Amino acid sequence: MIGRLNHVAIAVPDLEAASATYRQVLGAKVSDPLPQPDHGVTVVFIELDNTKIELLHPMGETSPIQGFLDKNPSGGIHHVCYEVDDILAARDKLKAEGVRVLGNGEPKIGAHGKPVLFLHPKDFTGTLVELEQA
Repeated sequence: MIGRLNHVAIAVPDLEAASATYRQVLGAKVSDPLPQPDHGVTVVFIELDNTKIELLHPMGETSPIQGFLDKNPSGGIHHVCYEVDDILAARDKLKAEGVRVLGNGEPKIGAHGKPVLFLHPKDFTGTLVELEQA
């Protein structure tokens, strides 16, 4: 069902500093910040040959990323994102298997302009999983 790894998301307390570290220290190609108000975050993508790293920074105190940073002030890995060919078919199969889909179960448009869903971390050995339509 799952395809390639699309990205690994890292919550960061300082988006500018984290972007500079990837750009200057590691020599990575770093995107401009992309506000995602529907998800309560601003994101930056680090382009790699085989995948991406997504840096997440909260947009305000009610952002789910702010809650993560409150518990992990230095930041850390927040989720992994896998591509699927058909997000609705994947959702329905996973729900039939007892997997909990977060939110109302309907895909939202993610930072790449494609539908995404999040799966409960307790169903995936403590890892928050994002599915993105390929």
